[in-house]
Amino acid sequence: MKKKSHPLLGLHSLLLLIFIYVPILLIIVYSFNNTRLSGDWKGFTFEWYTSLLENRHVMEALTNSLTVAVISTIAATLLGTLAALSLRNVGKRWKGGMNGLMYLPVVIPDIIMGLSLLVLFSQMHIPLGKATVIIAHITFSMSYVYVVVTARLAGMGRQLEEAAADLGATGWKTFRYVTLPQMMPGIISGALIAFTMSLDDFMVSFFVAGPSSTTLPIYIYGQVKRGISPEINALCTLLILVSVVLILLAQFILNRGKGQKKHKMLPI
Repeated sequence: MKKKSHPLLGLHSLLLLIFIYVPILLIIVYSFNNTRLSGDWKGFTFEWYTSLLENRHVMEALTNSLTVAVISTIAATLLGTLAALSLRNVGKRWKGGMNGLMYLPVVIPDIIMGLSLLVLFSQMHIPLGKATVIIAHITFSMSYVYVVVTARLAGMGRQLEEAAADLGATGWKTFRYVTLPQMMPGIISGALIAFTMSLDDFMVSFFVAGPSSTTLPIYIYGQVKRGISPEINALCTLLILVSVVLILLAQFILNRGKGQKKHKMLPI
């Protein structure tokens, strides 16, 4: 017999969704406002979206964000995948501790991460700039890739790999033709999540960015201190859209990979 949930739980969920999404919805709506007054609706316009393309500072910040996101995502995906493969064969005695270390950047507060990296760079006399931002983003993005790829590996099992080995396949051929194709949905999803995290990051970037390495979130923060304009709302709306699309795409790829795995395991 199916147990019915209490009505107050549904009301609580509804209030929670309203609390989370109404502010985001207001940003999106006022990005089309035909006036610079943020709280006064004067009509619908796309002017603020077109003006973004003509804003040199926005384009420079966008270029920095994309450069950092692409480079850090490639490096974090490679390192996170290799870490997941390496720890797959570690014994239970050490696996728990190593997993904890890999999960630490996910749970540690961003302000602690940013401050610790700033101290490290200053102690090593590394000038702050685009390179330090990339290193910082690799540091925390790698853990997200590791988590996704590890979950994918845990659901794979070793039956196909053992069958390939029994049929005479070498270790490299087994990895290339059996393990890697099964891992690929997790790797792609982890890369998309890493790219999203890098593109949206403010706190860590704020600590380790130099004067010539302003990213979009840092630029938005600097502009908000002067007042919230429809142009900033438009920029935030585009970031929200990109983030949502990438996260949904990552989830779709993961779910599709699970579906394909189940289909392959069906008896003929």
